[in-house]
Amino acid sequence: MSSRYTVSAAGAALGLALAMVGFAGLSAVHAQEPKLCAAPSGIDALEHPPTRIRERITKGLPLKIVAIGSSSTYGTGASSPAASYPSRLEAELKARLPGVPVTVLNKGIGGEEANQMAARFDADVVDENPDLVLWQVGSNSVLRDHPAPGEIIRQGVERLKARGSEVILINPQYAPKIISRPSIGQSVDVITATAHDEEVGLFDRFSVMRYWVETEHMAFEEFLSPDLLHMNDWSYACVAKILANAIIDGAKPPATTAIVAPAAIKR
Repeated sequence: MSSRYTVSAAGAALGLALAMVGFAGLSAVHAQEPKLCAAPSGIDALEHPPTRIRERITKGLPLKIVAIGSSSTYGTGASSPAASYPSRLEAELKARLPGVPVTVLNKGIGGEEANQMAARFDADVVDENPDLVLWQVGSNSVLRDHPAPGEIIRQGVERLKARGSEVILINPQYAPKIISRPSIGQSVDVITATAHDEEVGLFDRFSVMRYWVETEHMAFEEFLSPDLLHMNDWSYACVAKILANAIIDGAKPPATTAIVAPAAIKR
C-alpha cells in the first residue's frame, strides 16, 4: 500500500509538473500575442490636415516628410533605427500608397527642447525642401519644468509654413516621468492651442497613449521601454500606423472623405 501511495504521489507530482509546464507554455504564448493597436475615435481626424500633399499623392509624385524632434523621434527605446516611428511611418505610407515614392527623414536629437530644434530648421528641415514636417515637441521642457514654449513653437511653425511646408505638431508622450511633472497639462494645452491658431495639424500622441492605459488597460511596461519614459518597438509602430491614417485621410478630397468616414480603418 505504501508502495502504491509512493507511486501515486510520484505520478501526481509528475502530473502537476507537466501541468505547470503546460500553463507556463500557455502563458508564454499569451504574453507573445500581439496587442491591438487602438486609439480614441476620431484621433486620426486632424482639425487642419495636410491637404496640399493630395495632388502629389494623386499624381504619384514623390512625397518627402521630415520628422524633427527629440529622443522619441530619434527612436530611443527602440530595438533598432528601423523600429523608430519615422522608419515605421515610411513603411506604413509606402504600403498604403503603392506607386508613390515616400521618404521620411529622421531628424531627431535626444534631449533637445523647442528652441534647439528651431535653431536647426534651416539645415535639417528647410534645406530638405519637405512636403510635410512632423514636429514632435514639448517633452523635454516638461521634464525640466521649463515653461511651455508656445511662442517658440508658433514662430517655428510660421517659418515652416512660409517655406511652403505643411506641418503636423506632435505633443508629449503619456509616460510616468512625463505625467508626474506639474507642467504637463499646460504644455499639452499650449501645443493644442498653437496648432489650432496656426491652422496646422496636431497629432495628439498624449491622448492616444493615455487611451491605452485608461481604456485598453495596458500597463506602462507594455508600451514603454524599461526607463518608463521612452516608447518601445510596439508603441512606435502603433503611433506610426495611426499617424499614417491621419496623413492619408487628410489628403483625401472632401467628398471621398465623407463617403469613407463611417468605415472603420483596420489597425
